[in-house]
Amino acid sequence: MLLARTISQLDVGPLTPEEADELGQLGYVQWLAGLPGNSNFEKEAMRAYSTALPFLRTSPAIAVFCDLLVASTATPPRPLPLVLRVRERRGGAEARRLRRTPL
Repeated sequence: MLLARTISQLDVGPLTPEEADELGQLGYVQWLAGLPGNSNFEKEAMRAYSTALPFLRTSPAIAVFCDLLVASTATPPRPLPLVLRVRERRGGAEARRLRRTPL
């Protein structure tokens, strides 16, 4: 349930690379926080990857999410490139509408 919701929240179409990184990282953290404590992490990561795979080419945020899933299962383990943005006012919905350009 949470995985499907996370994927639908990430599948928003074209984004700038910065927006895709931010959204993909937030989606990864949301997915990670929703895992049951007794789950098999590698199995859950593979399930999330296979579920998100159909959207990989059309959604930059899902591509970032999938890259993080792959990186989190790598051996030997390495720190993930997760960066939380500094909180700032960005103009809300109006600013997002103005930034988007029609395809």
